[in-house]
Amino acid sequence: MLNQGIGSWPYRRARVAPTKTAMIFRDRELTYAELDRRVTALANALRARKVEAGDRVALIGGNHPAYLETLYATGLLGAVFVPLNARLTAPEVEYALIDSGASVLIHTSDLAEVVVPAAAVAQVPTRIVVDGGPDDPELSYEALLVEGAAHERPDVPVTLDDPCFLMYTSGTTGRPKGVVTTHGNVIFTAMNAVIDLDLRTADVSVVCSPMFHTAALNMVANPTMLKGGTVVIEPKFEAGRLLEVIERHRVTFMFAVPTMCDLMSTHPDWPHRDLSSLRFVNVAAAPVPPRTLRTFSERGIPMCQGYGLTETGPGALVLHAHEVERKLGSAGVPHFFTDVRLVTADGHPAGPGQAGEIQISGPNVTSEYWQRPEATADAFADGRWFRSGDIGVADDEGFVRIVDRLKDMIISGGENIYPAEVEAALLEMPGVRECAVFGAPDDKWGEIGVAAIVQDDGFEGTDADIAAFLGERLARYKIPKRYICLPEIPRNATGKILKHELRRQFVD
Repeated sequence: MLNQGIGSWPYRRARVAPTKTAMIFRDRELTYAELDRRVTALANALRARKVEAGDRVALIGGNHPAYLETLYATGLLGAVFVPLNARLTAPEVEYALIDSGASVLIHTSDLAEVVVPAAAVAQVPTRIVVDGGPDDPELSYEALLVEGAAHERPDVPVTLDDPCFLMYTSGTTGRPKGVVTTHGNVIFTAMNAVIDLDLRTADVSVVCSPMFHTAALNMVANPTMLKGGTVVIEPKFEAGRLLEVIERHRVTFMFAVPTMCDLMSTHPDWPHRDLSSLRFVNVAAAPVPPRTLRTFSERGIPMCQGYGLTETGPGALVLHAHEVERKLGSAGVPHFFTDVRLVTADGHPAGPGQAGEIQISGPNVTSEYWQRPEATADAFADGRWFRSGDIGVADDEGFVRIVDRLKDMIISGGENIYPAEVEAALLEMPGVRECAVFGAPDDKWGEIGVAAIVQDDGFEGTDADIAAFLGERLARYKIPKRYICLPEIPRNATGKILKHELRRQFVD
């Protein structure tokens, strides 16, 4: 094939093992040969709607085989896949569609109330409903697959340097940025997972965290596909359901955030389900509490921890299961194809025990933000080292521990929350004069958002009123869980908000 990108994966695997189960969704099994046919049909249907190399195809919805089918179908055409967070509000979806210039939007029918008006404002020419929809029967996803099945597989030249997908992540400016991930980035991220997690062709993975996040897509689904294993796709995370799925399908590995692990281990079915098939659980987004580690260890389930960002694929650091207890609290060492360095504030290499910014380089790391040359330049040091904004300390064996964030990002239940975006929305509310959003530890979610607010005289809004106001503008997980009214926000001489002072007063 001329296509060297990941769009060719279903075809290449079908040549080797056509009858092997590729995916399971709602107990329906799909072989690699069937996946290849569906991906080919979707690519032909998109091409009939003028989708060509470089065009963007967006998808928003819960976990569904359409995520992988669309990713591979756009890859066959040399087009760019744009997965969107299913929890976004209409204005947030609208922004992403306009910014990406998407010409096609694929969505599930349950999100029609959000995406239909957003697509209309963004003037997206083609809208496809995954699970049917009375408003657009002619644009049914399954009907399009029937339409495209009559044509041969397209073979468009695609190289490892061509963009594969565009994943949006917020930044310190408050406006989400599109991370351009090339086919080469995806392949080397998948190879990092295959090598460092020791994946096997006989592996059965389960995807229960959102596939619009890079971890579920790039550290579970794609590596499993590359290795020729089976991916069990769950529409969403439900602890009891997941325990039953692991037992029934003999799942061998999965990705989770610590909150998900805690909900599994405290579920009434935890002691009764057969989880002996699990070789390990890959955990990231926050350090694993010792109690969680012990609970899984008692069931004979090792935990492999990791650290990364959307911009790095996400794999940057990995703590192998056999090192978890010895290096508790560490994020591990660099992945096989990835280099990581720590740099002090004055630009020198940080020695063992010395804090420094974590900077990452490798073929898994993005080379740019979508149409943001200035943001791209700011994100890299020496032209090749991505600046994570996180502070780490390495021990004398090279194991890195995350100790702080240069960027004030909050990680709540595995979701990234950027205070600047929340603050911008808060300041739109009449009566809110100033505000500052920061993170506080939480037993359930890892962290929660806290908003410090300075009110105008006569402001009578309650916490519930503020949350309701934000609920019309932000995804629910971004809304602060606590509100503090202050006479003034602490600032330094230059006017910069002192968030460490807020944390000291109200968290520490």
